Amino acid sequence: MTKAMQISLRAGERIFINGAVVRADRKVSLELMNDVVFLLEAHVLQAEETTTPLRQLYFVLQAILMDPQNARPTLVLFEDVLESTLASFSNETVVSGLKFVRQMVAANRTFDALRAIRGLFPVEAKILESTAARPPRAA
Repeated sequence: MTKAMQISLRAGERIFINGAVVRADRKVSLELMNDVVFLLEAHVLQAEETTTPLRQLYFVLQAILMDPQNARPTLVLFEDVLESTLASFSNETVVSGLKFVRQMVAANRTFDALRAIRGLFPVEAKILESTAARPPRAA
């Protein structure tokens, strides 16, 4: 039996449910009574925010939730982006996190995969900071 999920939205906030966009005109609580695929507006990345490899991967994956009719070709793109992202990191936390993301997507648990990628954002930021702080090597 599926457990109902309670979601609270502020006035004007949007939620993406099974590809549909729902906007609340006032503060409201929703109770999702069955299994649905949803994404809160606060977790949606805009194209201009995809400035790092993990954010690009997240953006591709969120497209699967927001546009389920085009999920199949987007999954192919996701696999390509995932492979290049895996190749660009040697950090064990990121690599194991990305392998977990692959498992979640294979199990059709896209929301859990997105949550896992969001959890890797701070690790990626530290890696990018330390890389940017290093002086370039002389040729």
